[in-house]
Amino acid sequence: MGFSKLKIPRVCEFCENPFEAKTVTTRFCCKACADKSAKKQKRLAKEMEARQNLLEIAKAKIIEIQARPYISVSEAAQLFGMSKDTVHRLIKSKRISAYNFGQRLTRVSKTDLEEMFSKVLAVKSSDKEVIKKDYKIEDCYTLSEVSKKFNANPSTVTSVIKKNNIPTKKIGSFVYVPKKLIDEIFDGK
Repeated sequence: MGFSKLKIPRVCEFCENPFEAKTVTTRFCCKACADKSAKKQKRLAKEMEARQNLLEIAKAKIIEIQARPYISVSEAAQLFGMSKDTVHRLIKSKRISAYNFGQRLTRVSKTDLEEMFSKVLAVKSSDKEVIKKDYKIEDCYTLSEVSKKFNANPSTVTSVIKKNNIPTKKIGSFVYVPKKLIDEIFDGK
């Protein structure tokens, strides 16, 4: 079998220096770079395995915490994502019930914390009619007309339009907004 005299220009995957490879599959410029890359891959694999183990331990601890009606201050802080000082402040203000069984043995009612953080207020539906986007240009103002009529800064007009979800229609370089809705908002202020 003959010896190949090919010189393939490559860049080392580890040190990123250019070199001339003798085969198509060569990835590194020297044996040292190949060894360092292999060690790095092993180290990354170990770190990923350690992270997975840590996640499994944390998951098991959270499952165990969720099964108990009373938990420690540090467990409450971990479970609900707050600081220990916040938990102590809630205990002091009597917003959550807690029992002290000795120094560093304060237990907090998990149900009180769950009720405090799981309250979701329903948003009241507004009685405003659904705004149609197909309106006539004759029934609209341009942004500059709104600014002049109500003596408002153009950026203020734009922010009010976005805040109130007023539909806009762009034709050429002009942006049109419905007169009725703009008059309601600016006359009300």
